[in-house]
Amino acid sequence: MPAELRFSRSDSRRPALEPSVAELSLATARWCARRGWPVHPLAAGRKTPVANCSDCRAQPHPPTDCPCIPAGRWCHGFHSATLDQDRIQQWWGSNPKFGIGVSCGRAGLVVLDIDAHPVQPPTRDRILPGIPIADHIDLTGLANGFHTLAVLAALRGRPSPAEDESTLRVRTPSGGLHVWYRVGDGRRWQSSVGSSSGRALAWQVDIRAHGSYIIAPGTATRHGVYTPFGDVREPAALPLWLAQELERTGHLPAPNIPAPRPVPPRARQAVLAAGGGREQHVLAAVLAPVEDCAQVPEGAGFSDTLNRAAYTLGGLVAAGRLLREEAEQALRHTAVAVRPGQERRIGQIIRSGLTAGLNRPLHDNGRRQ
Repeated sequence: MPAELRFSRSDSRRPALEPSVAELSLATARWCARRGWPVHPLAAGRKTPVANCSDCRAQPHPPTDCPCIPAGRWCHGFHSATLDQDRIQQWWGSNPKFGIGVSCGRAGLVVLDIDAHPVQPPTRDRILPGIPIADHIDLTGLANGFHTLAVLAALRGRPSPAEDESTLRVRTPSGGLHVWYRVGDGRRWQSSVGSSSGRALAWQVDIRAHGSYIIAPGTATRHGVYTPFGDVREPAALPLWLAQELERTGHLPAPNIPAPRPVPPRARQAVLAAGGGREQHVLAAVLAPVEDCAQVPEGAGFSDTLNRAAYTLGGLVAAGRLLREEAEQALRHTAVAVRPGQERRIGQIIRSGLTAGLNRPLHDNGRRQ
């Protein structure tokens, strides 16, 4: 297969001719973003994200405290992933050799990363975590993730996901396979490594979900191309039996532990978190609830969340805490990334919220005047 991403027949932007390297990387990133999959750059020829800037390397800090991400830079790997087409043009248009990573959690994806590494199998209790394999069962020939996943599926009376022709599958240069599924119920499936002694689905089967990224189909590395397999280019819904297995093996947060929120959403806490006039921290705090709406394709109270954020930013602008142009631009870019194609509606909500907030300045004590 040529080193190109074969777009689905329904994609009206499919190039008529085989694209150049520059066109290919940019087209792949745009293709992913149009499907609601936030993307971030990978180092040229590698599977790892582009390195952080010198400041972030010199002074390590959490992604939520980084001014680079709101400013449109790619620091902190999948935390910087975006749906913003202007930012995508800037990143890959200037760096055509970058690969493309997809932030699985924000994209609402669970991807089975099936490995075929030639290594010695682990002890029987770690081949299928939680499922005992008696000593009398002959495991001769069991050598990789394709085998362990097939055994798990057979135990449940299901075909192996590796053979699922209804969903997007991508061959990896090392001989493995990525099987993509989408989730629409808002549950925050967690990532895992198949060789882990803790949370794991099966030996040599990694789970890419919240907290990780997956390499986009069509991405080229020094070892080869991540090549779409079969004709399907869209992820199917996560099968119920697989969801049950993921839940059984600890891929959901404990019910008594709330999903982590990197910053508080309320205006007073956002102002306090800004400490010392750090404008980017203010923006990050106020924009976080809007970004969280990306976890659910539709609904999630997006209009109300966006309106509250605009109202808060209006109050901060009126109090001299932020520049209006900077605040409005950041909010618009964030909202469009979360709900692409709704620019007109987003603009109306932002204008209304900002106007109301400008009449009620929000000062350091969290009180409006």
